[in-house]
Amino acid sequence: MSAQPAGAMAAPTPAFVLSNLLICSFLWGSAFLFVKLSGNLHPFVMASMRGVIGGATLAAWFMLQGKSVLPQKHELKVWAFLGTFNGWLPNVLVAYALSQIATAPAAMIQASSPLIVALVSHMMFAEERLTPQRLFGVLVGFIGMGILIGPAALPDSGINLTGILAMVLTACSYAAANVYVRTVRNVDPGRMALGQQIGSGSAATVLALAIAGPSAYAPVPSHIAPLLALGAMSTALPILLFMYMIRRTGPTRASMVGYLAPVWTILLAVLFLNESVGLRELLGGAVVLSGVALVSFSGKLKRTV
Repeated sequence: MSAQPAGAMAAPTPAFVLSNLLICSFLWGSAFLFVKLSGNLHPFVMASMRGVIGGATLAAWFMLQGKSVLPQKHELKVWAFLGTFNGWLPNVLVAYALSQIATAPAAMIQASSPLIVALVSHMMFAEERLTPQRLFGVLVGFIGMGILIGPAALPDSGINLTGILAMVLTACSYAAANVYVRTVRNVDPGRMALGQQIGSGSAATVLALAIAGPSAYAPVPSHIAPLLALGAMSTALPILLFMYMIRRTGPTRASMVGYLAPVWTILLAVLFLNESVGLRELLGGAVVLSGVALVSFSGKLKRTV
């Protein structure tokens, strides 16, 4: 048996990957439910509260361990990038989209993010090259996206095009952040999660005050319970798990969270929001998720440094 290189992390076991994916996807999948339960808050206010509560939760966790919550100089760029593309920007887009479309199609469209990650990773990382199976999976996934989104281009379809476009941009934003994390070598994953939420909450609050004004925060107290759940349980905890997953398994497999989250989202929407899912949504979602599965469940898990 060959010796493991100094500083290398052991290859993650299938049990590690699956358990983390299930936990992370459930927590993230519940976010759509809590956004809906938080009422018709202004999208920037929703993003502000989500980021502030998430940042406060992670900051408290760091302080309990006696660790600093202030950014170091080399972390500023990372915190700003993740705070934008994995923070306030997709949070605003999701809040807006869910005011226009139901949670089920929104979650299914967001599930395309792993396909985007796979394409970008193929161009950037030698170990993430698309095999024929992965390439076929990407094509299948985008066919599913066509089934989900296509009718919105038809007149009088009854499908809100701006809500759908908001979710497509959300998927692209998350994909950009997932790939970026893979390129960061000198920042601890936990601090990336902390910085993301601090950056997200700070920027979203400034934008909310500038665009919507202080009066837009008036409804917040009456929705504080779902907002606390959204910020702490559906944002802070899963992003902490997710940052470590990217470092251990690579962006393509870590982004499988997007493959599983819609299952939880749809289940929670049916149980608690009395939403229904039509045949087109089921077919398009199944095709998207099949493509993501083909992309994600190929190749071997490797040890990371």
